Amino acid sequence: MPFGQLVLGSPGAGKSTYCDGMQQFMGAIGRQCSVVNLDPANDHTNYPCALDIRDLVTLEEIMADDKLGPNGGILYALEELENNFEWLENGLKELGEDYVLFDCPGQVELYTHHNSLRNIFYRLQKLGYRLVVVHLSDCFCLTQPSLFISNVLLSLRAMLQMDLPHINVLTKIDKISSYDPLPFNLEYYTEVQDLRYLMPSLDAESPALKKGKFTKLNEAVANMVEQFGLVSFEVLAVENKKSMMHLLRVIDRASGYVFGGAEGTNDTVWQVAMRNESSLPDALDIQERWIDNKEEYDEMERKEEEEQEKLRAEQARAAEEAGLGGGSVPGVAPQFTSGSGIRVTRKQKT
Repeated sequence: MPFGQLVLGSPGAGKSTYCDGMQQFMGAIGRQCSVVNLDPANDHTNYPCALDIRDLVTLEEIMADDKLGPNGGILYALEELENNFEWLENGLKELGEDYVLFDCPGQVELYTHHNSLRNIFYRLQKLGYRLVVVHLSDCFCLTQPSLFISNVLLSLRAMLQMDLPHINVLTKIDKISSYDPLPFNLEYYTEVQDLRYLMPSLDAESPALKKGKFTKLNEAVANMVEQFGLVSFEVLAVENKKSMMHLLRVIDRASGYVFGGAEGTNDTVWQVAMRNESSLPDALDIQERWIDNKEEYDEMERKEEEEQEKLRAEQARAAEEAGLGGGSVPGVAPQFTSGSGIRVTRKQKT
């Protein structure tokens, strides 16, 4: 049973960077992973692309042949993919049981009210794929109440439209400390607590709109979000291993991967680690890690990485002295060590 992530988000949210980082991270923990590019406008991916929609249709061809603009061209391309689903199905068969990351276009219409993307992934579910939507948003939206509320509405609409297990993620969280101070703790934003507390800040942001009818509209939007009670956020810094590990644990729980069978020779070690709830940072840890004491945490993790590197070097020398040739075993790929110190081994395919 193959698993996959549908990586959504507005342009600039970091979808391709996320796919690149997540593929590398999964490789480091011994999980076979492939990336599928579903963006017909992305002609230069920064990750090894196992399957590319541009082999079926390109945005440039659509714009030239059908006289469409960029947004209309991308919508047309996804409709073309839906009508030629066999091309995607045959390509995915070549990947076997690999974990698949689907790098989707950034046009919000595709996951707010257009049906082609949703229909494509419904058909993938019928083929046995266990899918999770990973919706990325730039954490810069936290700096302005209007941006944050708009982003919450977008996330809510995407959750209702896609109708799949859904994880909302605030990316580039390592940059949040360089922005203006936030009026509330990060926990307030990640858990989307009572949005009415943002109303005074929202009025101050746009004094011209500080009128009765706009105040009532803002309150109605806040009440609607609270009544659904669906939206919450994880945070992510792609280059931080612990941040990536935490997010992957959350995603694996949502998809059911954590309850599946072992993928490699000792992949159960990874699963046991993911079941360790004490390793999941709470909101206070996030506030301290990325805002209050970011420099101290950065230095501490740098020292931990140096110590782990020394340990790996010592283990390699000890293996060579024991005549194991660097620890290699016939039929087994080299071991990897993630930032958590978890060691996994994956059997090579024969």
